[in-house]
Amino acid sequence: MTDPRRKLVLITGASAGIGAAFARAYAARGCDLALAARRLDRLEALGEELSDRHGIEALAIAVDLAAAEAEVSVMASLTSHGRHVDILVNNAGFGIPQSFAAVPWARQRDFLMTMAVTPCALAHAVIPGMLERGSGAIINVGSIAGYAPGVAGNTLYPGVKRLMITFSQALDAEYRARGLKVTAVCPGTTLSEFTGVAGIPGRQSLKPGFGVQTAEAVVATAIAGNEAGRVVVIPGWWNRLAMSLMRGLPEPLVRLVINAAAARYRPKE
Repeated sequence: MTDPRRKLVLITGASAGIGAAFARAYAARGCDLALAARRLDRLEALGEELSDRHGIEALAIAVDLAAAEAEVSVMASLTSHGRHVDILVNNAGFGIPQSFAAVPWARQRDFLMTMAVTPCALAHAVIPGMLERGSGAIINVGSIAGYAPGVAGNTLYPGVKRLMITFSQALDAEYRARGLKVTAVCPGTTLSEFTGVAGIPGRQSLKPGFGVQTAEAVVATAIAGNEAGRVVVIPGWWNRLAMSLMRGLPEPLVRLVINAAAARYRPKE
């Protein structure tokens, strides 16, 4: 049964990886969940597991976040259950390691819709209700790539992730005084399905350690940072060092180094 005292957390890309880790973390805090992604079977299985373990309610919402006005169907599903969003986690995403023209435009368009348009649309849909209630939280999953210059491969990725950072900063400036907490979490290499789905060679055998974090570690840092009112959170001291170097060193040098490193993981075309 729904407990009106429990907050509802809407998490996109919740079927695996960082999204599933967010779901587990918030369920352990006693929050209800709205899990949005394409793979309904995974969402239902995760929701049932967390409902049984923590006594919370979990709604599975099958949606293609690359579709135009995907946010409309998500919000309609919540409204039909009589729920509103207290916390939004914009997590869904994927990578395209090939060069820009080597990939059909439809795929590039889906990338922009999933990782830029729909996250902004969902934020636009939930913020009015948060303002009415005088509280709310938004976590946008960015990346330290948002501080990197553009290099070959993953053409749109740094720009989109930079958008998530500056978008979060702008929302914080607009709405902090009215009770909203907005955070961009910017992880580096994280163990998840991301690299496998993206087809990045040589990165499927990564293990946690220096330079590589678990999804659970990233999520713990993100939630703690958001609850503390931090606008940008970069998990891992090595990622914070990398960000400082990318911002402090001459851009031509940074581009040269990153391009050389990224070439090892770019698939042949």
